[in-house]
Amino acid sequence: MTHPHAAPAIPEAEPAGTTPARTPLDVLHRHLDTHLEATARVWFRRALDEAAAHPGTHGPISVWELRLAEAGRRCGGRYADAARVLILRAARADPESLARVYFQGTAEERRAVLHALPHLVSGPDALPLVEDALRTHDTRLVAAAVGPYAARHLDAHAWRHAVLKCLFAGVPVDEVAGLEQRARADAELARMLGDYATERTAAGRPVPRDLHRVLTLTGLTDPTALTDPTAVTDPNAPTSTDSGAPTPDLHRTDPPGTGGSHRPAHPHGKES
Repeated sequence: MTHPHAAPAIPEAEPAGTTPARTPLDVLHRHLDTHLEATARVWFRRALDEAAAHPGTHGPISVWELRLAEAGRRCGGRYADAARVLILRAARADPESLARVYFQGTAEERRAVLHALPHLVSGPDALPLVEDALRTHDTRLVAAAVGPYAARHLDAHAWRHAVLKCLFAGVPVDEVAGLEQRARADAELARMLGDYATERTAAGRPVPRDLHRVLTLTGLTDPTALTDPTAVTDPNAPTSTDSGAPTPDLHRTDPPGTGGSHRPAHPHGKES
């Protein structure tokens, strides 16, 4: 059984734009074959063979699900996400299997499921997993949730709220797949960004530089005209939530100014 923790930082092993969700599976496979140590490589290849030989769900837990739980210990944190994504692919995990792993798994396993979605699910069937991740306070899950699958399948309303959630939680907008294309000429997104900037300025907090970047991408509003320029254009305002500012309400899962309602995330499952 997992327990709630403070939202951890996004791992350095997965810089923006290079996550397993955005990397072709054959490239991921070659990367692991090249970089894993000999013992880990043997384990990884055996795990893929087992998943391919016994795909789908079998009994209370399948062999490949056990291998997902082992991946961090066997491959190390740097390569565990990629290993889990490739095991899910070898097991031919369908949306039902992915949901089972997501809701019963650890935070690391849930993140791997989110990374696997664009590789394994062609339609919107897995959107409930993305929506759940976006309701959490775990910045790693939020970052994984706004990848290519969300870019393809979230409707405009949900996608705008996902962008605001990134700004609110301190997730760099580089993590948002398709940002430039979807933000272009989005008047409602520009309005929401302006409201959020106004709210932060009124609270005496600097506006994140990423907000200006997204607003510029809409092409609809002059970022310096949002509020008092001396408050909004602080060159030292961090991308993430600044440590010197008042702490945001951690019981609030919707970004300020969006009017969303609180929906609790699904209870966490087992912990490896």
